Amino acid sequence: MKVKYCLILLISLIPLTLLLSPQGRGEGEGFVPKGNAAAYEPPSNHRTNEDISIKDCRGCHDGVYRERFDPLKNPECSDCHTPPSQGINVVSEIKKREGVDRRKGKEPNVSKLKDDVEMVYVPEGEFIMGSERMPDESPAHAAYMKKAFYIDKYEVTNERYEKFVNETGHRKPINWITGTYPEGKGKHPVVFVNWVDAFDYCKWAGKRLPTEAEWEKAARGEDGRSFPWGDALDPKKANMPISKIGDTTPIGSFEAGKSPYGAYDMAGNVYEWVEDWYYLYPNSRAKGRDFQKYAGEKNKILKGGSWYDCLAYECGLSAFTSNRAFFDPSIRNNSFGFRCVKSTDR
Repeated sequence: MKVKYCLILLISLIPLTLLLSPQGRGEGEGFVPKGNAAAYEPPSNHRTNEDISIKDCRGCHDGVYRERFDPLKNPECSDCHTPPSQGINVVSEIKKREGVDRRKGKEPNVSKLKDDVEMVYVPEGEFIMGSERMPDESPAHAAYMKKAFYIDKYEVTNERYEKFVNETGHRKPINWITGTYPEGKGKHPVVFVNWVDAFDYCKWAGKRLPTEAEWEKAARGEDGRSFPWGDALDPKKANMPISKIGDTTPIGSFEAGKSPYGAYDMAGNVYEWVEDWYYLYPNSRAKGRDFQKYAGEKNKILKGGSWYDCLAYECGLSAFTSNRAFFDPSIRNNSFGFRCVKSTDR
């Protein structure tokens, strides 16, 4: 049956003109509506993939799967979807970290950052956020990024994370069973990190986690493309389940898959934690549906998809730039990573 869904998906990836909701306006953190954003018209060459229009796909793609694949009912889901049971109040830890608005403080110059890696520049301005593909991605809306920013060109690697661990004494990922990262994976993205781990790393580096809006603009540019490279799903341009690689790959392995601003692996390889709690967009089609009970200060958002997608996502649908995965912020698994951003001085 899973093969059937994947075949149907591939057949159905026929670009169609994006229909923007006349009421869709970006109001999330990090961006504001611009002028008459409600009347925004996308570029004439903008196209998207209507992959939930086929009856056979609806079992996975209308939100029902979030009930059907309940970790309490499906033990195979528990490793990724069940929070650890150490009695740690992660939400309170997050509140402590969110108590200071880091965006108002002066951040270091790019040349003086602790992890000393390349970053790419993303300008301020209007872009398309969301889509009509999934209920909780809706509505596709014109949003305005108030300030330009820099984002890491690559996902944070094991090598970079080890430097952080050595300097701070922070806990090591559980897959570092010899006391360091797995042999040969220094240039692979670090995994088995939760939201707090990602937050603490970025703070140590003199940066911060991106907001969902910042991440999405960096991944798709201003034309609202479905993937960082364009609108056609292409397993040769990212490390996705349908690429059949079966593990993480070294950062920057897919030259043809980079974003309009030059950031790599913003589709596939590892999911990336962002700053935001999972809330539905204003005027979302997901309101009143199964999605809504997961919204609020319960789950944090991850973007970009990964090398591995379980059950409902194993065909690679999470690689869309508009995709909004959400998980308990305490969860660590083998497909979660992150990258950092830095505000500009202007």
